[in-house]
Amino acid sequence: MQAKHYLISALVGVAAFVGGFLLANNLNRSETERLRSQLEAAKSSGGQDSKSDTSLSDDEINAKIAEAEDNAQNFPFQKGLGLALYRYGAMKQDASLIERSILILERANKLDPKDTDVLTGLGNAHFDIGYYKKDNEAFSRSRTFYETALKERPDDAELITDIALTYYLQQPSDLERAAVEFERSLAKNPKSEKTLQFYIQTLVKQNKHEKAGEQLAKLREINPQNSSIAELASLINNAPAK
Repeated sequence: MQAKHYLISALVGVAAFVGGFLLANNLNRSETERLRSQLEAAKSSGGQDSKSDTSLSDDEINAKIAEAEDNAQNFPFQKGLGLALYRYGAMKQDASLIERSILILERANKLDPKDTDVLTGLGNAHFDIGYYKKDNEAFSRSRTFYETALKERPDDAELITDIALTYYLQQPSDLERAAVEFERSLAKNPKSEKTLQFYIQTLVKQNKHEKAGEQLAKLREINPQNSSIAELASLINNAPAK
């Protein structure tokens, strides 16, 4: 039990997830693995109960949510628990937990509408719901929170990339708008491998194969060891002619 209570504290301190997903449709794969490693490290330092798993029972989660409801005006508590529950739900790939985190984060947002961690957390949570449930409205809500956070952090290229991804992933995709946002992100951070990977895929889907090849060359220059290069090269080479 002590280790699980420590897990709640560990979750609150973990760096925020970045919305979006990597190649092969593995949502937040690298971030999930990093978080899992951090949770394992936290668990290992938990003393005699360190061998317990990293799962929380429904009773434990419900108790924390009830505590948040009883402390509705406590912004640090709402923010910390809301972000922690989101990360835990993302790690478990549990849409229902993510939806419950949104309620807490919305409460925190009302207390401090300009807190960018909360705004980004809400954007990420709605993004994940949009992805899991193929819900365009959730992607739209995600964009709203990302854009609001961007007003406070106008040079945050990751936020812009996540906005682009909402257009890329909605059904049907808005490839033109996604490309514009990927380009806006790359103007802030030209060396973002994640952004380049998705920009290349967008260009291929737009039948802009020559431009996709140019962007792939940039990716190779930035990191010749990037694991997606072969897959992206195959995507370009095997793309049907216009």
